[in-house]
Amino acid sequence: MVAGSASRLTLKIGTRGSPLALVQARDVAADLERLSNGEVTGEIVTFTTGGDKLTTERLINAGGKGLFTREIDAAVDDGRCDIGVHSLKDVPGALPDGQALLAYPLREDPRDGFINRAGLKSPKDLPKNATVGTASLRRESQTLAMRPDLNIVTFRGNVQTRLRKLDEGQADATYLAMAGLQRLDMAHVAEPVPVKEMIPAAGQGIVAIAARPDDLDQDILDLIHQLNHAETRLAAMAERAFLVELDGSCRTAMGGHAWQEEGVWKFSGEVLKPDGSHRWVHQGVAQIDASEAEMAALGRQAGEQIRAAAGGNLPAFDDV
Repeated sequence: MVAGSASRLTLKIGTRGSPLALVQARDVAADLERLSNGEVTGEIVTFTTGGDKLTTERLINAGGKGLFTREIDAAVDDGRCDIGVHSLKDVPGALPDGQALLAYPLREDPRDGFINRAGLKSPKDLPKNATVGTASLRRESQTLAMRPDLNIVTFRGNVQTRLRKLDEGQADATYLAMAGLQRLDMAHVAEPVPVKEMIPAAGQGIVAIAARPDDLDQDILDLIHQLNHAETRLAAMAERAFLVELDGSCRTAMGGHAWQEEGVWKFSGEVLKPDGSHRWVHQGVAQIDASEAEMAALGRQAGEQIRAAAGGNLPAFDDV
C-alpha cells in the first residue's frame, strides 16, 4: 500500500495505459502532490484492460460495462495500487465490495464530438445513406433517431486510429467525447453536438477516483477528498443514481446528464430503442442547493419515470 517515510509518501495510482487515461492519472498525481505540498507523490501503474484489447467487437459481446475497470479494481483490492483513476462513464453501477468513489475533480465538456473529414458541423449534415462509425450503442441509437437513413459500422480506437479509419474510407464520420479531446489538446478535430440532440452517457467528462477507504489512513483520505469539485460531485450523484436505477449496461442505449442552469439543477435522461425509432425522455429539476441525497433522488426518479413509460421493460440490443 502507501509507501514512504513519515514525511514523504508515495501513492500507487492504477490506470489504463491509453494516452487519455495517462493524462487523467498524471493530473490526479500532480494535484495530490500540490495539495500535500510535495509530501505525497503519485506512482503511475498502468494496466491493459479487457476493453483495451477489443479492436472490432462491441462491448456487449465481450462482457459489457466494467471491461475498462476490472483489472484496476483488482489491483486496488489486492494492494498493488492504492487508488484507481477511471473515466466515470466506464464505471459500472455496482462497485467491488469495500471500494468507493472518493473524489470527482472538475468536469470537462460532457458533450459528444462529431468528427468527419468533410468539414460538416453536425450528423444532420451528412449525405443520404452515409456511414457513421461508432461502438457506442447510445450514439448509434441517437444517430439513427436523428437520421434513420444513416448506416452504422462498429468503430473502435483512439483519436489517431479513428482519423485514419476515416481517411481510409471506412466511414464518413465518427464520435469521440469532447472531454477526452480537450484533455489531449485535440478538441479542434471535432464539432460538439448539443446535449439536447445527444444526451451524453452518465458520467461523461468526469474522472472518478476509486479506493478502499478502510485501507487508507485518514490523512490520505482527507487529501483525496480535497480533489472533489462540488458541482461535479453533485452531478455525478444524479447521473450514477439514474444509471443504477435502470441497471445501466452496455446493452441498453441510454444517456443521463445533470447540469446547472437558470439558478436550478436540471436533469435530462433518456432510453432509446436500438434503431432509434422511439425514445423515452424524462426531465427533472432540483433546487440549486440540493444535497447529494436530493441529487441522487433526482436521477433515480428520472429512471423510474422512464422505466414506467417503457412499460417496465427496457429495449436491449441483441448480441451481434
